[in-house]
Amino acid sequence: MARAATTSDAFNAIAEPQRRDILVLLRGGERPVTEVARDLGMSQPQASKHLRVLREVGLVRVRGAGKQRLYDLDARGLRPVHEWVGGFEEFWNETFGRLDEYVQELKQEWRKGPQDE
Repeated sequence: MARAATTSDAFNAIAEPQRRDILVLLRGGERPVTEVARDLGMSQPQASKHLRVLREVGLVRVRGAGKQRLYDLDARGLRPVHEWVGGFEEFWNETFGRLDEYVQELKQEWRKGPQDE
């Protein structure tokens, strides 16, 4: 089965670590591409390319402000990722619950000590 183009699928778009870094950076508010590039140590063309992909999948909005284009996070595009990851929440809660029970058992055994056996 062929992978979806990164420009049409949020999962593939965020698979690229630099794009995830951009999303984290934009959580702090809108920024021009020059700041994104500078803050993340990449070239301006490289940052522009990543921002274009993120915009095309609906993770980033852009607005003109004079000569600048300001990019801002649009977290609504992460909904499919959130919903998919949320499906594992019950699994992790059960796993951590079992781990907590095991730790409590170990503590009780440790408190008894070898003299109680």
